[in-house]
Amino acid sequence: MRILYINNSGAGFADYVDVPDGTNIKTFLQDKVHGTKPEDLLIRVNRQPVAADYVLQAGDRISATPTKIEGARRRR
Repeated sequence: MRILYINNSGAGFADYVDVPDGTNIKTFLQDKVHGTKPEDLLIRVNRQPVAADYVLQAGDRISATPTKIEGARRRR
């Protein structure tokens, strides 16, 4: 099935990708996001937050945005 994947890390990109039926969001992101743990991402499907066991559907729009930015410091 075909879904739209929007990666908001770094320069970011958006692209259509094919995934097998029955793929959940955690499995999908472990394959696509290298160097970042899925737990450190704000994951949305069709603009709504989802759990890691959400099973992807044809036409879903996935966005993954880092919640922690490396090198960022807290302002005092």
